[in-house]
Amino acid sequence: MSLDALFDAARARLRTLPREALGELVQPRRVLGMPRAPRIVSRGDAWHLGVLLVTEDAVLATGDIVRARTEARRGYAAESQRRRAELAAAARRGGFAEGQTVHIGWSVVDLGAVAAGAASGPLSLVDGVPSVRWSSSGGWMPLSAYLDERIALLEQPPLGAT
Repeated sequence: MSLDALFDAARARLRTLPREALGELVQPRRVLGMPRAPRIVSRGDAWHLGVLLVTEDAVLATGDIVRARTEARRGYAAESQRRRAELAAAARRGGFAEGQTVHIGWSVVDLGAVAAGAASGPLSLVDGVPSVRWSSSGGWMPLSAYLDERIALLEQPPLGAT
């Protein structure tokens, strides 16, 4: 089965399932020379299938995931915690609802390149079979099985996952 056919079939199964927001971090222009706080603006939505985000017309590799929340002053033990809190506040400033999941830093997967034998994002042809690498140190898994598994998890999340 071709890549396009695999994703068309996946989209048909996903139609009634919830999507998550896609966002992009933007630095607004200065006003009267004063910098304004960055914000994350909406760039659509997608079904989240592990390392892939599937939109109506594209496939994306996931990046970072944040939950929008109101900015609050806190002490942080790590700089990474501070950065995540800044991103969560930027999502809230960008108009996302409190607690809403937002995907940022995603990249477009070139399905044409994958079909021609090159890798793009987590996708590649392995012995002629469209495959996905679900982690940087993980092995390759046939894409059709991966999509089936991830869609099944969206249809029936494990107890306590929601």
